[in-house]
Amino acid sequence: MTDLIYEKLDNGVAILTMNRPARKNALSPEMLCRLVDAWEDFDRDSNMRVALLTGAQGVGAFCAGADLGLLVPLLTGSRGPENEWDERMVADPDILYRALQRNNPTYKPIIAAVNGFAIAGGTEFLQGTDIRIAVPGATFGLAEVKHGLAPGGGSLTRLARQMPYAKAMQILLTGDVIDADEALRIGFINEIVAEDQLMVRAREIADKIAGNGPLAVRACKEAVIRTNGLPLNEAYVIEDEIANRILATEDAVEGPRAFLEKRKPVFRAC
Repeated sequence: MTDLIYEKLDNGVAILTMNRPARKNALSPEMLCRLVDAWEDFDRDSNMRVALLTGAQGVGAFCAGADLGLLVPLLTGSRGPENEWDERMVADPDILYRALQRNNPTYKPIIAAVNGFAIAGGTEFLQGTDIRIAVPGATFGLAEVKHGLAPGGGSLTRLARQMPYAKAMQILLTGDVIDADEALRIGFINEIVAEDQLMVRAREIADKIAGNGPLAVRACKEAVIRTNGLPLNEAYVIEDEIANRILATEDAVEGPRAFLEKRKPVFRAC
């Protein structure tokens, strides 16, 4: 059984399912390596427009974070490599960060379907996604400090940018969890839906995005990432560069033309 299931649908939606149900979808070296390979394939494939990330169903977990008996000892050096996945992790420590969409993130949108608790690395995963839908029983938190660790998969930088500062610091410093209602209230997730509607709703949003101009969609995410934290005068330069690039595409001609002709646009990503 593979630790990650990667599917590509005909309408441009890719589904990535973390698949370690016996370990509550905890992160293993194999899963991280497969995630990096999947993200790279997704980013290269011009037919893929939106990714949907979720955890194996029926275990009440989106992702339990790093496998403390498998991944963490490898990263701290307390155990040596035992297979090809371990070897890759040791040879390229950046795999962890690329898997979490921290380093070299894709500019294509990623939707998270959170089907249970998302703790530690699970919460770090979410910070690399763009739209987050969760079930009522989902919980979120960074328990690393309780184990003498620091959440270095992006949370030390991203968390306080994605929710109020005081709430981010409470989560980071106490290791306590918040429930789905609180995550929604502070804007960390977008919606809460019934468990049997989670993938339906996530697919509905993914399908809607996939039907939009793919270059324009990527441009929106690229601009947000590249301008994050910059002074407005510097950010506007990047915004102008990206917006003008899109204006020069065939899709920018096709979209308004289709609107005037009262038909569905045929975007060709060019």
